[in-house]
Amino acid sequence: MVDVLVTRPLLKSAMERLDRTFTVHKLYEADDQDAFLSAVGTKIRGVATNGNIGCPPEVLNRTPNLEIVSSFGVGYDGIDVEACRSRGIRVTNTPDVLNDAMAELTLGLMLAVCREIPQAHNYVLQGKWPSGPYHLTRELTGKTLGILGLGRIGKEVARRAQAFKMQVIYHGRNEQPHEPYTYYGDLADMAAASDWLVCIVPGGPATDGMVNTAVLDALGPEGVFINVGRGSTVDEAALIAALKEGRLGAAGLDVFADEPNVPEALKAMPNVVLSPHQGSATHKTRFMMGDLVVENLVAHFDGRPVLTPVA
Repeated sequence: MVDVLVTRPLLKSAMERLDRTFTVHKLYEADDQDAFLSAVGTKIRGVATNGNIGCPPEVLNRTPNLEIVSSFGVGYDGIDVEACRSRGIRVTNTPDVLNDAMAELTLGLMLAVCREIPQAHNYVLQGKWPSGPYHLTRELTGKTLGILGLGRIGKEVARRAQAFKMQVIYHGRNEQPHEPYTYYGDLADMAAASDWLVCIVPGGPATDGMVNTAVLDALGPEGVFINVGRGSTVDEAALIAALKEGRLGAAGLDVFADEPNVPEALKAMPNVVLSPHQGSATHKTRFMMGDLVVENLVAHFDGRPVLTPVA
């Protein structure tokens, strides 16, 4: 059987199928990973990983016969795609199967921030309701949603937002002329036209810190920022400052710059809803993602085209 290196534990169903299909080497169980790679590196023809851990240089450089890196998740920040491409190594990810779950979480955060659901829940638990009703909140109807990153997930968010009677506009690298939403070539201009700004772009140098002070100030004191992409895409210090100083109205965050370490300042803010990177974390979606990781490996070693290539 083909030797495959697994960098970290995947879902149980995926691990069981990997064990049935390949000779699996579990890097994460090794006490001395350097010695482990020295022993098995030349055997390895495939790597199963995720986008954050990826295939670091110490793995890539020790696996001279590597043919494919199959990554769990849409993002592949931790994989040097160009280095893989130069060696003829295929890289795959798991798009599409998580679109619905991600869109649901996005709208869930929007509703939680808009109607202050966590805060209202605590209001009831703390016995405050008998003293008077909870204060009035925002609503989504009639508001403008600016989407940063109108990709597969962004389009699903846009469809759901329209069901809430929101107007949708977007910014991205390129205009998509066949989409029925207004395109903004400048992110700050779009933020200025938005009541809500949802960020759904991948991490990496091209997007690092792109939601900065200028963008947040353009969104304004009544604006709301939602991030379900990567924590690196927003200047977190600028975000905290904008929220503290009232230059931004509220935020809903599923991703952070230094996960799982969330700044204490964000935890203390009553106008912020936090989520522990749960975008795709449903039983159905994670099963499908794990299955796709294995399917890409199987297809490659069967001599068939991979299902979801990145490179």
